[in-house]
Amino acid sequence: MADVDIAPNFGLELKDAFKTVNSWVAGGISWLDDIQQYYRERSVIEKEYSAKLAALAKKYYEKKAKKSSSLSVGDTPAMTPGSLESASLTTWTTQLTTVESRAAEHDRYGTELITHIAEPLKALGARYEDLRKRHVEYADKLEKERDSTYSDLRKMKGKYDAACQEVESKRKKAESSFDYSKTKAQNAYQQQILEMHNVKNSYLIAINVTNKQKEKYYHEYVPELLDSLQDLSESRTTKLNGIWSLAAQLEAGVLKRSTDFVNHLSQEIPRNQPSLDSMMFVRHNAGPWQEPGNKVFEPSPIWHDDDAMVVDDTAKVFLRNVLGKSKAQLGDLRREVDKKRREVEGTKRVKQQIREGKDKRDEVEVVRAIFAMQEELHQVDHKRLTAEVETSTITAAVGDVTLGAKSHNFKSQTFKIPTNCDLCGDRIWGLSAKGFDCRDCGYTCHSKCEMKVPAECPGEQNKEERKKLKAERQETANSLKSPTSTGPSDSVTELPTMSRSNTMNSLSSGYAASAHRSVSGSGLRSPTEETPPERPASLKPDISGPNTLRKNRVVAPPPAAYISELPGSAPVNGSGSTSNEQKGKMLYAYDANGGGEVTVAEGKEVTILEPDDGGWIKVRTAGFKEGLVPTAYVEILASAPRPSSIYSNSGSSLGGSVTTKKQGPAVAPRRGAKKLKYVEALYEYTAQSEAEHSMYEGERFVLIKEDPGDGWAEVEKGGVTKSVPANYVQAV
Repeated sequence: MADVDIAPNFGLELKDAFKTVNSWVAGGISWLDDIQQYYRERSVIEKEYSAKLAALAKKYYEKKAKKSSSLSVGDTPAMTPGSLESASLTTWTTQLTTVESRAAEHDRYGTELITHIAEPLKALGARYEDLRKRHVEYADKLEKERDSTYSDLRKMKGKYDAACQEVESKRKKAESSFDYSKTKAQNAYQQQILEMHNVKNSYLIAINVTNKQKEKYYHEYVPELLDSLQDLSESRTTKLNGIWSLAAQLEAGVLKRSTDFVNHLSQEIPRNQPSLDSMMFVRHNAGPWQEPGNKVFEPSPIWHDDDAMVVDDTAKVFLRNVLGKSKAQLGDLRREVDKKRREVEGTKRVKQQIREGKDKRDEVEVVRAIFAMQEELHQVDHKRLTAEVETSTITAAVGDVTLGAKSHNFKSQTFKIPTNCDLCGDRIWGLSAKGFDCRDCGYTCHSKCEMKVPAECPGEQNKEERKKLKAERQETANSLKSPTSTGPSDSVTELPTMSRSNTMNSLSSGYAASAHRSVSGSGLRSPTEETPPERPASLKPDISGPNTLRKNRVVAPPPAAYISELPGSAPVNGSGSTSNEQKGKMLYAYDANGGGEVTVAEGKEVTILEPDDGGWIKVRTAGFKEGLVPTAYVEILASAPRPSSIYSNSGSSLGGSVTTKKQGPAVAPRRGAKKLKYVEALYEYTAQSEAEHSMYEGERFVLIKEDPGDGWAEVEKGGVTKSVPANYVQAV
């Protein structure tokens, strides 16, 4: 066996070869079981004299021949070893030759083989197998960590593709829109482009992070693990040499006649240096290896783009915030990495002391602790690497944009009352309504908007200054959301606001307030088909605020008491006399659905017997049938004039109507259908629009509709149904 001039290093010479090295090390550890089984069998054979020793030697010659290649160079060598054997196998061959030369064994020697050789080998094999398994577990964690980084990159790529798809969708929508909706769609398209730029920048940063993490995996983590496996294999060889030396000493003491053979064996064993097996394995397994290429920017198939960072003013705001956050964390992360690395090195020194016999602690537990600490180190180092790459990437693209920036002192906050985002102007919704507010100036924003907020904090402000800043910020945010009219051709039809005078009674129109609250300022869809007159200017809402984007919902017609006769018509009582009975006319046909109700055709006159009670009135038909019909289906024939009609803001109403069969409005529950519920105000609240109730603490309301999930409840007070914040009231 040749001497080793330079000890091989698996981590430097074998790239990404954990499976191969692990298989080789596992074979060496399992081989210990063969050796200890050999000594057990030899103990029995030693008692049966030399006749069986020759058979035993032959048997293990054959076993060695079968495993010679795998034990020397592994199962899949890059170059076959031919007739060459590893240093350990050469030593093993010498020992088998010595066994063949011996003729007799005594009983005492057989007993000593069990107690001094076989049992220690069994314990040694079990301990080294446990150590090897710890290496395999740690390798699996490293691979999952690498795959997790790749998965994160794929997710970021998916987000970028989705953002590009959304941009394309917004673009198509903007092209197909017209008038007011076109301006709105164009604004949405521009906003989506800005959002796509931010996602793209995040994607590019993620690519750099993944590449750095990949480099760490192949050039630091895996080589370090391979070195540890090499150390384990060589330690096994060292322990095995000790046991073989002990066996040789026992044999020398018992078999005086075979002293020459045993001495020869004793001289051969020390020459089996641990690095010799490793050197032969490396020489026969080292082959060409190419590191996987770096990840590159992949343009979306929807949005054709290049790999350049977006550096416009809006993107710089996002990049400045990312850079400021990364720079703030970098120092602490570097110190934490140094601390973790020192802890790992200290524990490795303990492991070495255990190998040298200077420390009595369990090596398996120490190795487990080393891998656990290295895992923590990798996590912190990953954060540090991410922060460094973010800093260098952004600085290379736009320079150090944090210089002179006045960053907000944001703190995570859960808003208990309705709060709007100072950046986008939208309400901060959600069951917990989480967002951020600046501890200095009171700036509030969504969690998603935090990184888009310009670094323009004016510093610590008092209460009055915060209120003023809040108003200015909301005005700015709302102006960004609201399109500006450029002329008559671009204007949007202005619609009247909803009030008590043009809704159903409180119990039969409980959903009306919800519609008005959700679309405050929007026009109501008229159930009649009359041509709407010119709307007075006093009914036109202000469309400059943030709540001008309205939905169209169908609500019931106005109370019958406010509906006038058609021009030139007079009340009809059937006989032309001036009866005191109040008359009405069916606006819609109604079919009876239950007991006590009556079926009446559209346009028929009825006599009002009982006034409105919870959305239903009792009438008598021309055929003298009496029963209940919905109040909203009846037009009271009275002389009182009604206010201007309220009509739809839909495209069909504005551009011309199509004659269809009249459809009756929603019908209120029958009298006695359900028991009224009441709520009590917990806090004082000032209405923000005509669709909301103002209230003081302790004030009671009739609950019309509970919170459907949008944070608002509908209540009635004084016959008027409006909305209040659901978390401001409690059931009583």
